[in-house]
Amino acid sequence: MVDAEDRELKARKERERDELYSLDISGVEWHSAPGTEEHEERVEIAYLPEGAVAMRSSLDPDTVLRYTEAEWRAFVLGARDGEFDLEPAPEDGVARAE
Repeated sequence: MVDAEDRELKARKERERDELYSLDISGVEWHSAPGTEEHEERVEIAYLPEGAVAMRSSLDPDTVLRYTEAEWRAFVLGARDGEFDLEPAPEDGVARAE
């Protein structure tokens, strides 16, 4: 029974992902953190239908990641909870996630 439920969940998530990536987002409005300048490197997000979100780097605007509402909510809550906080940079200058 669990195996069938797992397969059904996986199939549903794949359908959601396919639908999300089939959306035409050419006309979306991209947002970045307040206080960032147009020429600065920054993360940009766009709000999509049904609570989904697209995210890209200002340095590579053609590479866009898309997240369902549930995925985005989990990320935001995790970030608020400190799951993605970086440790102080070691001597090699590369910060690492905890």
